[in-house]
Amino acid sequence: MTDPSSVDGPRKVAPDDRATTGPFDESEANPVRPYIDLGGIKILPREGLNLRLEVEEQTKRIVAVGLDYAGSTLQVQPFAAPRSAGLWEETREQIRQQIRQQGGRVEEREGPLGPELLAEVPVVAGPDGTAGKRLARFIGVDGPRWFLRGVIGGAATADVEAAAAVEDLFRSIVVVRGGSPMPPRDLIPLKMPATPGSA
Repeated sequence: MTDPSSVDGPRKVAPDDRATTGPFDESEANPVRPYIDLGGIKILPREGLNLRLEVEEQTKRIVAVGLDYAGSTLQVQPFAAPRSAGLWEETREQIRQQIRQQGGRVEEREGPLGPELLAEVPVVAGPDGTAGKRLARFIGVDGPRWFLRGVIGGAATADVEAAAAVEDLFRSIVVVRGGSPMPPRDLIPLKMPATPGSA
């Protein structure tokens, strides 16, 4: 086994066929497909897909894209990454620690996109403050100079068909890194789609 912390930093983690089956770099995407342009990512519209933009209160900047599909939710965030090193190894460790600090449980497993985390995240469920648990799958793919992170909730955490549909959706995403220099781990800027109602 190779040492993941080689000279270049953590290795990149991505499916072997990422360049042909996604998630895609802008240079690999089919230019004629009718993508919804959200700045840092482009989403291919499909039947039954609802799009939500998650906005940070103070800064009013869009920090994530939420996709409702196949009875599930998929939250995605594109980050700048070094050319030669990946972020998913390190990010998984951070997620693991956060969930454990919150009193949740987390296990790593090999998923269709590579290593992923399956977590039981504690949530306040009832109006009386009773605690519940929410299942979440954390997935990530290192691309050329970017890292795409996804959090899957709902049916796709347990149901095989829903999971396949949401994984396919994640793989159809195009990451637009842009040419401007950005520190690694910075969120690639997201924006409102240009044409309202086309999503």
